[in-house]
This record gives sequence, structure tokens and C-alpha cells, in this order.
Amino acid sequence: MPQSPTPIPQGDADALEESVDQALAACGGDARATIRALILANEYLEAEVAELMKSVSHAYARGRFHPYNG
Repeated sequence: MPQSPTPIPQGDADALEESVDQALAACGGDARATIRALILANEYLEAEVAELMKSVSHAYARGRFHPYNG
């Protein structure tokens, strides 16, 4: 479920705008191609996070993961 957007500090907003411009340029200025590429990248990253979460859960259950206790 999408989270509500939070305000972006001005310095980060400038970096965000630059990233948007770079993404559009990488797709030849085609907004649909840019959105498609970003959706695919997001799906890939979500799958990676899911796999990593499974790995950590299995390692924790088998006693191979020791949390840092300071």
C-alpha cells in the first residue's frame, strides 16, 4: 500500500529533479518508456528485498544471525 508523500527538503528536491531529467534522457525523452523502466526497476528491487528478508529470517531461525547489542 503506498504511503502518503512526505515533504522533500529543497536540496533533495533539486537532486530529485536532476534524477528525473536523467531518467527521461536515458529513455530518449519518452515518458511512457521512463515510467515502464522505473516500474520494472521497482519490481526487481521489491523481489530482491523479499529474498533478502527470507534469507535473514532463515538465518535468524537457525541461529546464524546475531543481532548487534551495542
